[in-house]
Amino acid sequence: MKKSIFKLFLIVIPLLFVGCFEDIDDNPASVKDINDFVWRGLNYYYLYKDEVNDLQNDRFINEVEYNAFLNSFNSPEALFNHLRYEPETIDKFSWITNDYIALEAFLNGTTQNNGMDFGLVERQTGASDIFGYVGYVLPNSSAANQGVQRGDIFYAINGTPLNRGNYQSLLSGNTYTINLGTYDDNGTPEPSDDSITPNGQSITLTKSPYTENPIFKRDVFNVAGRNVGYLVYNGFTRDFDSQLNDTFGYFLGNNVQDLVLDLRYNPGGSVNTAILLSSMIAGRNGEVFNTEEWNSDIQAQLSPESTTNRFTNNDDGTPLNILNLNRVYILTTKRSASASELVINCLRPYLDVVQIGTSTTGKYQASITLYDSPDFRRSGANPSHLYAMQPLVLKSVNVAGVTDYFNGLDPDILVSENYANMGALGDENELLLSVALQHIEDNSRIASQTFEPLKIIGSKSDFTPLQDNMYVEK
Repeated sequence: MKKSIFKLFLIVIPLLFVGCFEDIDDNPASVKDINDFVWRGLNYYYLYKDEVNDLQNDRFINEVEYNAFLNSFNSPEALFNHLRYEPETIDKFSWITNDYIALEAFLNGTTQNNGMDFGLVERQTGASDIFGYVGYVLPNSSAANQGVQRGDIFYAINGTPLNRGNYQSLLSGNTYTINLGTYDDNGTPEPSDDSITPNGQSITLTKSPYTENPIFKRDVFNVAGRNVGYLVYNGFTRDFDSQLNDTFGYFLGNNVQDLVLDLRYNPGGSVNTAILLSSMIAGRNGEVFNTEEWNSDIQAQLSPESTTNRFTNNDDGTPLNILNLNRVYILTTKRSASASELVINCLRPYLDVVQIGTSTTGKYQASITLYDSPDFRRSGANPSHLYAMQPLVLKSVNVAGVTDYFNGLDPDILVSENYANMGALGDENELLLSVALQHIEDNSRIASQTFEPLKIIGSKSDFTPLQDNMYVEK
């Protein structure tokens, strides 16, 4: 792995956190002080700094004018959102938190979680009506204990029907009840005549701290005499990189000749992990994985090599288990984001990537965690508050120059999940997996569906600190 400009050490030290809380109680930071941190961090690192007038180096004549500007915003969140560049279209992913302890826990894979992965889908019956579907259930969780299953459909929370205006508040609580329904596709593949009927069942779920292993399922199938590896991978989490490498050791031990990588529910995560995963698939040690584009001030300070990421054959000295494939099948939905898209985009110039499912999110930018310290690292962070920022700082470009995929990466074979019969992940008859296995068996590409899939408008990742973010540890 290439050397970073500097590392953000996200180490949880309980005694340090106790001290932080005591200092905050004794001497809380003023809004102006935190606003100063927000402006300084974005002025230095923000990817779109050049496009934001209020972030220019010569924006303020003197300190008096600068302080007046900071005092014109009544919260750090207000200033942060004011400085974001076109948040509805370009920068949809930068964010700020007032609790970096929760952020650090999330980066290590731990969240407040009831164990139910879900997507939220727009219904045909009304412009604002939506429903939820269960993608998978985490073991030893509230959802598992209450009998929630993949493919369950819920139309309401606590008895209130879901719509675009209320789903965030209804699903953000630590405890809530999902009201279940039966999905009827009326025997046709098109969703225009689909309906959901309440079935009278409801399940109450409670969130608790949970560390999710992103390696949800692995298996090996024999298809037409070929060994096919299958991996359901739900998050690029650095703490599980060794287990990911072990999984590819399992594939090597089973002489895997093809791989189906299931990223349909993967919202992204660590760029380093994306490089490792891609290297385990393709090999290509030392060749260019991608290049980074920062804002003009930072770009001018960096050498071409320091903004180049390369495929590798080791993880900090530990040899990688590498398949050296010439072809990979990747399953996607609109919930496949950031680091998932990075893998697809950066593998495409080197091997045949057969993408099956629906278009991805469209997240080609990466962020870093900035703390209120002289160099914005965790060490030396201001003890009087717990604010941190996760701004976009760079965009990724593959070796062929492809970037800016605002609308996502389009599949080679368009096929959407069937909410009336989602099947089991890893079952050879499950729709998306079966399409990949059929292609491996006879090298034929099933014709893409001719109708537009229902629109996914949200998911479980909307309720996690990073949402659909891709981050670098620099």
